[in-house]
Amino acid sequence: MFGLHKKTEMVTEADAMPGRTTPILPTRPHLVLGTSMIPPFAHGLEVSYVAMGCFWGAERAFWTLPGVVTTAVGYAGGFTENPTYEEVCSGRTGHAEVVLIVSDPSAISYATLLSAFFENHDPTQGMRQGNDIGTQYRSAIYATSDEQLAMATKAAAAFTDRLSFAGLSAVTTEIAPAGTFYYAEDYHQQYLAANPNGYCGLGGTGVSCPIGVFAE
Repeated sequence: MFGLHKKTEMVTEADAMPGRTTPILPTRPHLVLGTSMIPPFAHGLEVSYVAMGCFWGAERAFWTLPGVVTTAVGYAGGFTENPTYEEVCSGRTGHAEVVLIVSDPSAISYATLLSAFFENHDPTQGMRQGNDIGTQYRSAIYATSDEQLAMATKAAAAFTDRLSFAGLSAVTTEIAPAGTFYYAEDYHQQYLAANPNGYCGLGGTGVSCPIGVFAE
């Protein structure tokens, strides 16, 4: 139990790994969409960040949606600069495994992305997702605008009501303004496209999150 407690306890900034100044950047286009994963992105596109546990399956949940221009996986929400995957998995960076989503708001709304987020994982589990235990697997939404922040907060409250009606626990999703996003190593990008039989630990609650409950 001591080990489990340490894995689910957020590291402090003072105790976090220092990281490095050299960034890790994708060296190729998106394997599925053929688009660039790094900015600058075309004018009018919207950037979103979510964390849903292991980012392999989480990324696939979004690159399949019409209106999504590109996706990438990486790390955010912690302290360590330009961390490696191994460092994030140590629990000593404070980062979550995050999906970057670049979308065309004329083709897909942020509300639709939030519905996909809440329905494709279990946002009630705190510092874990199923058998994946640790702070890096927490549920999170990192907003890139005041409008995103307000809608994410409203969506979480509305989905908590839906979960409560179904006899389930409240949403534990961390909702905060986006900080720096650090790209993960190339082999993590579109991992399930390169490895169709690879591990995917995502599993929803079975409760739907209709856009209309929070998007008015």
